[in-house]
Amino acid sequence: MDKNVKKPKKCIKVEEAKELQKVWCDTRAPEINECMGFEDTREFHWSVKELMKYLKYVKQQSKKQGIKDPGIRVYFGSYPKSKCPDSKGYSTVFLAPTGSKPRASGKDFDNEPNNYSIEPYNWGNSGNPPKVY
Repeated sequence: MDKNVKKPKKCIKVEEAKELQKVWCDTRAPEINECMGFEDTREFHWSVKELMKYLKYVKQQSKKQGIKDPGIRVYFGSYPKSKCPDSKGYSTVFLAPTGSKPRASGKDFDNEPNNYSIEPYNWGNSGNPPKVY
């Protein structure tokens, strides 16, 4: 394992993550749960191994398309009630590849288009009830 891996600049402190989760739970979860009639999930889990496998796949497929630095956008979604064992229609998130061929003017990562040539990633596990961070 590479011992020289630096902490990414966008890491946040555990306390900040706990605050973000608390604010979401305090300001959104009650209304969502009341509207849905059940406690919806709000956390999703994939192993590092499976995420790395997907990211490697995205990088490989993007390279074939001439995209040197693809991105990943995270979308909220909900399963149709017909696809849930208990017919509730729980929330989910899925990962969507982004990126375009390099432009002369550089990159604006926030505005990169979705890459619909590469399939998104879903089917993480979630807590029932949701796990609090």
